[in-house]
Amino acid sequence: MKSNVLTRYRVMAYVTAVWLLVFTGFIIAKYAFEVGDTTVVSQIHGVLYIIYVVFAFDLGSKARWPFGKLLWVLAAGCIPVVAFFVEKRIAAEMKPLLEDAEPATPVKA
Repeated sequence: MKSNVLTRYRVMAYVTAVWLLVFTGFIIAKYAFEVGDTTVVSQIHGVLYIIYVVFAFDLGSKARWPFGKLLWVLAAGCIPVVAFFVEKRIAAEMKPLLEDAEPATPVKA
């Protein structure tokens, strides 16, 4: 597995998690204080979440995750703050697999 698969997942996990926090703030502002509109922010998060799902599914299929683990990673993009913790754990699990898969660089004489 190439390291760019993990990098794409990590970037989208952070971006999706931040936008979910922004979206949560807008929802609180709208319903608690009756100010603002959530339409644009919800649409941005929705598009980013779809990209996150594609990259997470790609990583999961290449890492041969069980279906339950894949569902948990996909659900993490919908629960505020959870994606930060899940991303950290997934990155720690994938690092050894990436190091084993990368070929050694030849030494020049």
